[in-house]
Amino acid sequence: MQRLLPFLAWLPNYKKSDFPKDLIAGLTVGIVLIPQGMAYAMIAGLPPVYGLYAALFPVFVYALLGTSRQAGMGPVAMDSLLVAAGLGTLSITGIEDYIAMAIVLGFLVGAIQLMLGIFRMGFLVNFLSKPVISGFTSGAAFIIIFSQLRHLLGVDIEKSNQFHQLAMNAFQKLGDTNSYDFSVGLVGIVIILFLKKWDKRIPAILIVVLFGILGTYFFDLQQYGVQIVGAVPSGLPAFKLPDVRLDTIWGLWPIALVLAMVGYLETISIGKAIEEKNNTDHINANQELVALGSANILGSFFQSYVSTASFSRSAINNESGAQTQLSAIFSVLLVVGTLLFLTPLFYYLPNAILASIIMVSVVGLINISYPKRLWKHRKDEFIVWCVTLLITLFVGIPEGILLGVLLSLLVMVYRTSKPHFAVLGNIKNSDYYKNVKRFGDEAILRKDLLIVRFDAQLYFGNSNYFKKQLLEHVTAKGLDLKAVILNAEAINYIDATGAQTLIGVIDELHRRGLQFYMAGAIGPIRDIFYRSGIIDCLKEECLFVKIKEAVAHFDDPQSGSEVQDKVARENRAKVTGVTK
Repeated sequence: MQRLLPFLAWLPNYKKSDFPKDLIAGLTVGIVLIPQGMAYAMIAGLPPVYGLYAALFPVFVYALLGTSRQAGMGPVAMDSLLVAAGLGTLSITGIEDYIAMAIVLGFLVGAIQLMLGIFRMGFLVNFLSKPVISGFTSGAAFIIIFSQLRHLLGVDIEKSNQFHQLAMNAFQKLGDTNSYDFSVGLVGIVIILFLKKWDKRIPAILIVVLFGILGTYFFDLQQYGVQIVGAVPSGLPAFKLPDVRLDTIWGLWPIALVLAMVGYLETISIGKAIEEKNNTDHINANQELVALGSANILGSFFQSYVSTASFSRSAINNESGAQTQLSAIFSVLLVVGTLLFLTPLFYYLPNAILASIIMVSVVGLINISYPKRLWKHRKDEFIVWCVTLLITLFVGIPEGILLGVLLSLLVMVYRTSKPHFAVLGNIKNSDYYKNVKRFGDEAILRKDLLIVRFDAQLYFGNSNYFKKQLLEHVTAKGLDLKAVILNAEAINYIDATGAQTLIGVIDELHRRGLQFYMAGAIGPIRDIFYRSGIIDCLKEECLFVKIKEAVAHFDDPQSGSEVQDKVARENRAKVTGVTK
């Protein structure tokens, strides 16, 4: 039951001494969550109150089902932008239809995450490589920042999900800038940055919100054209089933899949980073999918759009001393209190203040140091980063992450199709056999022996490369060559195509009058030898544990190793059930 309901693991053993820490952390995160939620709802193209709705049931459900004890759930900038990008491609008329589609999207995201969790498919997130995520988040951060210029400048700038279009639209409207809106937003940015640098424990966002509300009210900034949030509906969201139809699912599933994977990756990354910092180990990857899926599904029943873990709020939660998910429940209670009693206070909150909160929050997503390291050490992955960034900026956000993943997979396939192939030599006065290109004169090469190492699995994508490389080295050795030894330590899998290729290579070498030996094959590979028929042409006496044993056998066929015989008997017994 604890695996299905993780709160049963910590709640029965809850310590009274943890209560003040969870209370302070929960209230601190809640203070940040309220204005952030409203701001992020604006990014998604929704009324601000829907950001508060997304901070209720999803946060509560995750507190019960999630395995990260400090992750701060709720609406986030990245997912909000993806919502706007995905819905922006559809023909939606009217704000009510837009809201309904955003809620349906949240339901679909939750359904995908829940199904992936039930079928234990958490490993799929591994296909989102770090260069792809970094390039995508950096590009999305630029788009988020420029999308908020309409509120910072106080002008009606046409929306777009493409950076160059946003920049052009903003440039064309610079002459219409409302100096009061711009001043309010700029002061908000300066105050947040200053307070964060001075002391991170100071609730800078709350102070800026209060500054904006009080300034607008007492100086009547509305008369100068300052745009405000206006009336925020009070009360808790009503229960309502999302309007899920087949045509809606067909239009939304691509962006729902991207949101599901990105949201899961954010949560796992945040949770693991905090656990490494705290030296704890609670996170279960598949349970996180179940928790996120359940949170988004139930949230959609109460008018919530997509919710996931936030980098900034999780850090605040951890730094404030949160010990368990009870801190998240305190945050929810603060949001409930706000919706019931405090929404009138947000009437005079300037949109420029919300824009300043968003801009400062997402600027940290722009990572410059990481691509610098890639350029210095991994230029192929730097290309993946650049392509993902450029596609995200100038084509579209969903296209950026999808094509980035595709490109990273192509790079991976290319690497495995032409893996490292090394010729080995005996290091003087030792039993070691190492790459002759690395050790030079220290490695002794014999004219009658070719010892090679193949550093990858042998499968359909690289089997021809393996055969070509091996036969080229065999030919280069000339007539003095008598035997070939393949060091298989780095080969962790052989598929059907690879097995047939290996059989063909062995037969070809035998036709040329050469011996073929295999050394260092791990247990699963030895099993494949027996099951695929490789052992029929290789013969058990040509299978060795170490290279030096294969060399000794070549020099003296009567020599043998007890370990070698034991390994052969073990494999034969495992595969055939018979020992000799």
